[in-house]
Amino acid sequence: EVLDDNGYVVTIYKTLPLRHVSRLWGKIHEVKLPVWARNTLIGFYAKATGCNISEAEVEDLTSYENLGAFFKRKLKSECRPIDSCSLVSPCDGQVLHLGPVDTNTGQVEQVKGVTYSLSKFLGSYFDGTSPHIIPGVSSHPTHQELESRGNRLYQCVLYLAPGDYHGFHSPVHWNLTQRRHFPGELLSVNPSVVRKMNKVFELNERAVYLGSWQHGFFSMTAVAATMVGGIKVSCDPDLSTNRWRWERRTFHQKLFEEALPVKKGDSFGEFNLGSTIVLIFEAPENFTWNLRPGDTVRVGRSMCSEESLNQSCQTA
Repeated sequence: EVLDDNGYVVTIYKTLPLRHVSRLWGKIHEVKLPVWARNTLIGFYAKATGCNISEAEVEDLTSYENLGAFFKRKLKSECRPIDSCSLVSPCDGQVLHLGPVDTNTGQVEQVKGVTYSLSKFLGSYFDGTSPHIIPGVSSHPTHQELESRGNRLYQCVLYLAPGDYHGFHSPVHWNLTQRRHFPGELLSVNPSVVRKMNKVFELNERAVYLGSWQHGFFSMTAVAATMVGGIKVSCDPDLSTNRWRWERRTFHQKLFEEALPVKKGDSFGEFNLGSTIVLIFEAPENFTWNLRPGDTVRVGRSMCSEESLNQSCQTA
């Protein structure tokens, strides 16, 4: 049963001080641990969440000053080889949902049967007008534009559990043109919540990165969550999430003066704990996935049939 957006359960849930709790949790992460306690405390967390310490670039737990440093650990390069496929997984995690986007209705499924608004998620202003401050820049191609190019919009939702590697990487070669940061809720993105509550991704704080790849429009969005207010992006040091002052019904837009080329597999950013990555992109109508909901993925794993993309390029 999907909960009513305006029902009392959802209303009460949204009034909980989740942003303050998440900020406090972030402070706890940064508390310096005595060397003698690190093996015990960090080791307990690693075991409880299923972290594979042998993949870490630094396996000695006493080298991590606090829990935050361990959460943001780097992996050995050989642990995540990057596939030759044009589209690869940007993170370690679980596939929650994937498939085409219905650009006629503008509704996107976060899981089967549970939806959110495409335009509000990517950045059309809340009352339907253009984004404020900076003159409107299109978020995504229209249905007519897609049809004229023989393309469709597709989406993939990837959930990072607390025990997963918390970094995320570029899934394709693309040119980054803008970022939209939405201060918002910090509702849980645990699959059990996402399956029962509409608009979680539309309501939550998120950093939306927009640009283009070889087949047209491309976007990657890092969605914050309860206990995960902190999002860091290496190419965007101005991004500041989970601020004390929450600005409602607005977002912050940044246009890169020149399109920023990002290579497939390059490190892009990191969460302070597990959360969600949403990919929404343009691809040929015959685009086919090589994974399905429930699959476990790792950074660099192929996500689609390269043959369908190659055929499209040859046809064009």
